[in-house]
Amino acid sequence: MNGFRLDHLETFATVVELGSFSAAAERAGISQPAVSLQVRQFERQLGVRLIERVGKRAQPTAAGAELLIHARRIREEVAAALASVAPHRDGAIGHVRIGTGATACIYLLPPILRRVKERLPGLEITVRTGNTGDMVKLVEGNAIDLALVTLPVRGRSLDITKAFEDELVAVFPASEPQPPGPVTPGLLAGKPMLFYEGGGNTRHIVDRWFAAAGHAPKPAMELGSVEAIKQLVGAGLGWSILPRLAISGTAGLGGIATASLRPRLVRSLGIVLRRDKHLGRGLREVLRSIHEARGD
Repeated sequence: MNGFRLDHLETFATVVELGSFSAAAERAGISQPAVSLQVRQFERQLGVRLIERVGKRAQPTAAGAELLIHARRIREEVAAALASVAPHRDGAIGHVRIGTGATACIYLLPPILRRVKERLPGLEITVRTGNTGDMVKLVEGNAIDLALVTLPVRGRSLDITKAFEDELVAVFPASEPQPPGPVTPGLLAGKPMLFYEGGGNTRHIVDRWFAAAGHAPKPAMELGSVEAIKQLVGAGLGWSILPRLAISGTAGLGGIATASLRPRLVRSLGIVLRRDKHLGRGLREVLRSIHEARGD
């Protein structure tokens, strides 16, 4: 262990997992030359070459493949070691970092986290919000422990579990007549539409719903906040498509009304973890509470 650098081991493993020095640098928030230097120093220390380029992809040598097996176990053991001492730090019992979208943060997480804190009052919980892509990158980089985000999500290093289904509904000013039936893409294509900003999975789901019916409405506005959209719809500035999760209990309030969509439109929310993530007591309790909330 003399001089063995865990950070160099982590850098090596990340380069192999991503197949790229530049991608590993982006995840770690350092320069590509700094990543290359760490790998070279690690190779000199061990006396073997660990990574070779095959085309444009960085792949492990035979020695690197052997080391990667141990690297994964070392990661798990380090995480377990840190979790084991957490209960002795100022009476705390650990720290769980969660990433999610703004809607789930406001309407879904509070009762889940309240249940967790009732069971583990000393658990420290932090929550970050953003779109699915950003949250998944944070999980991959181990900057957060768990993401609860809109599916689909892909990643060879990720464990992805569907957790909730959330119907999307048409939201319109309560001052306008209630549609006689479910709202179609053709009807909405003629309305001033207030959409989520592009780039997120929920917006992609809505765009595909319109495209399947041969429509591509141009948004009157694009906003990053579901609450802002609700306020603007209530002010009579347009229609929108929002998760029912964000509307339940508020329809009729703030001057908004809702109607079902035809074809029916549903988004799935999933739990995203690294496959090699050590499940400490706090993280296990968060997962347990999520499963209880969905009725498991």
